Amino acid sequence: MSQSVLPRPAAPRPGIRAGLGLTALTALVVGSMIGSGIFALPSQMAGSAAPGPLIIGWVVTGVGMLMLAFVFQTLATRKPDVDGGVYGYARAGFGNYIGFTSAFGYWMSAWVGNVAYLVLLFSTLGYFFPAFEGGVTVPAIIGASVVLWVVHALTLRGIQTAALVNVIVTIAKVVPIVVFIAIAAVGFKAGLFTADFWGRTTQIDGAPLGDTLTQVKNMMLVTVWVFIGIEGAAVYSQRAAKRADVGRATVLGFGAVLALLLLVNLLSYGLMAQAELAGMPDPSMAGVLENEVGSWGATFISAGLVISLLGALIAWVLLCVEILRLPALENVMPKALAKENAHGAPATALWLTNLCVQAMLLWTLANESTYTNLIYLATSLILLPYLWSAAYQVLLTLRGETYQSGHGRTRDLVVGVVALGYAVWLLYAGGWQYLLMAAVFYLVGTALYIWARRESRLPVFTPGEMLVVGVVAATSAVAIVLLAAGNLAVL
Repeated sequence: MSQSVLPRPAAPRPGIRAGLGLTALTALVVGSMIGSGIFALPSQMAGSAAPGPLIIGWVVTGVGMLMLAFVFQTLATRKPDVDGGVYGYARAGFGNYIGFTSAFGYWMSAWVGNVAYLVLLFSTLGYFFPAFEGGVTVPAIIGASVVLWVVHALTLRGIQTAALVNVIVTIAKVVPIVVFIAIAAVGFKAGLFTADFWGRTTQIDGAPLGDTLTQVKNMMLVTVWVFIGIEGAAVYSQRAAKRADVGRATVLGFGAVLALLLLVNLLSYGLMAQAELAGMPDPSMAGVLENEVGSWGATFISAGLVISLLGALIAWVLLCVEILRLPALENVMPKALAKENAHGAPATALWLTNLCVQAMLLWTLANESTYTNLIYLATSLILLPYLWSAAYQVLLTLRGETYQSGHGRTRDLVVGVVALGYAVWLLYAGGWQYLLMAAVFYLVGTALYIWARRESRLPVFTPGEMLVVGVVAATSAVAIVLLAAGNLAVL
């Protein structure tokens, strides 16, 4: 469905674009991308791939994510009237229901990711306070709940206030990562790094790593988790002071985070044997530094992770509420989710989001869901929103829309096709079980879409959308049957 037949986006409130500048937008990208993933990277990657396949995987990830960054940069410039990033692009290109699924999947991914952050936060605090050890004890869940509602109260004070806090915290949490890189560079042993470069003999928990392609595939979903947030500036496009800053912030944030990730990951392989790295508990960066410099290293990294997680939590709470607010303004989500308080914060969306986080925290207490399971679920839910954004750029270039002069059309088509291919590869690498569970969540969420359309007295589904709903329902049915049989479990 072309954009021209869709309702025009609601006009922003007066003064809304006076808000977020390049620094705040870049901090939002970096702050949402650097959360917990980089601190757990050494062990998670060591459990999946040897240095050779790891480098191949990072090249694929780096190129794929760079193409996605260029997609968000290009779309922000060529379609300045489309707000909401992954939601807006999916809706403009493929209709209201696809836009809804993109927003809903992104929202689900964001708040499930927040649960993972809180679990790891208190697991890390267990280094200082044994009662929190593991992150899913009763004291840990109580503490996580307190932190959640403090961030909730901060966000209710307004988006600008929370964004300023995020800038400060983002700067603070990069410092321990840079210190780790400096120490690791000094202690790096090339012979250790190249000892089993392709993973032919290394075994993790008694199992071989597999061939090169298997190792690359296994490490891919982890790399997506550490890059989630690359779209942060695009999601906040309506609140940007200058539209051009959205694209700049996306590319700047991506470049900075990619450099940090590569250095942390690759240098770790030169400090410890791969099997030892894989056995490190999260946050494994703390264990690696402790092995190198003593106990103060673990203390230093753990403190940095606490700051990082708090900053990421703030950034992702902001993204959660924004991805609900915009669809509510365009009759794709219930109108109540667009309601703002006196400080300009979408209060109803914020309450819904954090109540879901609270419920999932209690679930983790009862079921002892691991941090890794939570991040894999969160990652699987965001893959389709990424795919729709890349597909929208391909659609624009094929139509020639906004390319009347022809300038840049071929380049943008290549970028879009590579980004789309990467998104499809991620769906494959993610594993069928997470896609099946994602379908269940999409089907349940469709009730919100039906509510919104009926509330606005608009047609609910087009014939094409009915077909999409049918596919989602059929996939969900398969998932439910497998769940009932005990053959599917992701949490």
